[in-house]
Amino acid sequence: MTKKIEVLVEGGKATAAPPLGPQLGPLGVNTGKIVEEINKKTASLAGMQVPVRIVVDEKTKEFEIEVGTPPIASLIKKELKLDKGSGEAGIKRVGDLSEEQVKKIAMSKFGSDAEAFVSQVKGTCRSMGVTIGQGEITAEELKRYEEMEKAKAAAEAEKAAAPAAGKEGAAPEKAAKEGAEEAKEEKEAKPEEKEEEKS
Repeated sequence: MTKKIEVLVEGGKATAAPPLGPQLGPLGVNTGKIVEEINKKTASLAGMQVPVRIVVDEKTKEFEIEVGTPPIASLIKKELKLDKGSGEAGIKRVGDLSEEQVKKIAMSKFGSDAEAFVSQVKGTCRSMGVTIGQGEITAEELKRYEEMEKAKAAAEAEKAAAPAAGKEGAAPEKAAKEGAEEAKEEKEAKPEEKEEEKS
């Protein structure tokens, strides 16, 4: 009987701590040996979360390790040495890949650089704010992004200050509104008084 364990580990840095250890322990296998094997197989994916499947034969205690591929986004971040994508894709870009790099990522993920796979990588690039073939981010772009951030921060500060100012101005505004309503009521009441005088 075989037991399958699927975990997500950091490339080259798997340990016997959770989630691995507690799942392997009850099977009576050599956890240290499995961890070592996983790290050997995932060393080239350092810094990325890698899906790993361990198939253990419960009778013989032999095991097989199958290493999956990280998500496309992780491969893009590794290629560009990025911590994260752009929070404003389409407005702010965080990096640029060449067509060759896109094909390399497709090969890493799917084992093929067929057009369909390349398109998937390009789609993920777009959603992350990564361009293809536009060249590195220029100083002018960085300056523009900086100005955008400042303008955004100023707008947020203004927005945060607005409700406070609104509360302060609420009382006089309310009084003015009430005064206008009273004047209207008086005006409406006057014609009736004149009719009463006539009669």
